[in-house]
Amino acid sequence: MIQEFDDRNKDIKVWINGELLHRDQAKVSVFDSIVQGGDGVWEGIRVYDSRVFCLDKHLKRLMESAKSMDIENIPSAEKIKSAIFATLKENGMRKDTHIRLTLSRGRKITSGMNPKLNQFGCTLIVLAEWKSSIYSGKELTLVTANIRRNSPLCLDSKIHHNNLINNILAKIEANHAGVDDAIMLDLDGFVAETNSTNIFMIKNGMVLTPFPKACLPGITRGLIIELCKENKIPIIEKDISITELYNADEVFTTGTMGELARVVEIDCRKINNSGNILSELQILFRKLTEKEGEELPF
Repeated sequence: MIQEFDDRNKDIKVWINGELLHRDQAKVSVFDSIVQGGDGVWEGIRVYDSRVFCLDKHLKRLMESAKSMDIENIPSAEKIKSAIFATLKENGMRKDTHIRLTLSRGRKITSGMNPKLNQFGCTLIVLAEWKSSIYSGKELTLVTANIRRNSPLCLDSKIHHNNLINNILAKIEANHAGVDDAIMLDLDGFVAETNSTNIFMIKNGMVLTPFPKACLPGITRGLIIELCKENKIPIIEKDISITELYNADEVFTTGTMGELARVVEIDCRKINNSGNILSELQILFRKLTEKEGEELPF
């Protein structure tokens, strides 16, 4: 599955450290940490009908990730919000928009790995595009990747960092297998997540999802857990084997970019898709997006 270019994005303006630049001029220095080592943190944020969905939750995760990486002089949440709103206003975006928010450690005085070389402050990038849910109306096929998801022993998934080689290698496996995405296991062989989304399964009326040990505890994932509890849908977190996924009644993925997407096949095993809990959750989630979020100030 490849996203197609949207002509509405041909002349978008991108925020880089206080300047709104045409996409063709929107560039960062070759000395920036994001270029030299993927040294930064990021968020994917969606705009629904004049509201920025879960904005405070995304900014909190961005700040906590930056703190964990010991990035200094992090801009305040209010400054980042102002940059987001200015970018959306400049582009006339009030809906059907995805924001890629990036905060790097900034520019270095010379090439090198040492953060002490970063003496110019952070780099803040707000890239807003016209982009609908990438899985809207689609049913996914998955394959199990050979690449394992990092555990906190290696690189804690709670840090939403820009060094995504682990996930990209898994996505390459999916591409070669001719499927949409790859399921990544943890170091013990249990399901963690896909290369781009969290994953859930449903069995005998129970919703199950992996412990957030090797996986990112995604914001959409958290919303689904809340919706289940509020609507008396049984849900638990547990270690899940790939075999359990094969034999699930329903399997679905969650994420800001893809929302809730049904999985129909894993490693050439067809999923039963015999229940209706996923359909119920999709309706509940859509209702949430229709009323929740921070109102745009323009």
